[in-house]
Amino acid sequence: MSPATAPRGRSSSSGSLSIGQVLARLSPEFPALTASKLRFLEVQGIVTPVRTESGYRKFSPADVDRLRTALTMQRDFGIPLARIREYLEEHGDEVAPAPPASIMPSTRRYRRDELIATAGAPTGLLNDAITAGLIAPAEMYDERALSLLRSLVALDAHGIQPRHIRGVRQTAEREVALVESAMAPLLRRNDSASHARANELGPELIRRIDEIREIFVQTALDRLTP
Repeated sequence: MSPATAPRGRSSSSGSLSIGQVLARLSPEFPALTASKLRFLEVQGIVTPVRTESGYRKFSPADVDRLRTALTMQRDFGIPLARIREYLEEHGDEVAPAPPASIMPSTRRYRRDELIATAGAPTGLLNDAITAGLIAPAEMYDERALSLLRSLVALDAHGIQPRHIRGVRQTAEREVALVESAMAPLLRRNDSASHARANELGPELIRRIDEIREIFVQTALDRLTP
């Protein structure tokens, strides 16, 4: 079952909110929040609003709490949506904005067999990911490799194989090269202030690129969902 349609307990329709009302409640905390972002979070399984007979979304107060938690975890801690969704589904509507230590990034390392077992992946999928250049072969793998393999497992269930998303990695590398080019004038200087500014600028530029990519993705999703 896809994340967006996963069942969970829902409150009654009384007190339900439209997308505009949800934005009005959350925008003071998250100024960049848009209706497209809300629809994107729905597709990702963070919330499952009910639909009216006319097809309009209606969000419960619990949905708003889940959205606030997810947006806070994304913004303040950089936790991937897949991990956030797992946390929300595990705890139901009893959630809090501060993430527990259990979903914070860890330093655990995995052997090949542990990586495959923890991700629930067939051996062939990891081999395909390595062949496609998505995961580097290694004796031990980190949490990043685990998250990537888990995502590949979810995509594979819908016929999207590692070779199909090889271009995503290539795009990421081009984006990093673009950021490096923008930082080059600062990095060529020998003073510590310039290097400190470069360390601040890199993540800032990557974040802006991520925002642009997210807008493009959300715009494309708008064509698929009513």
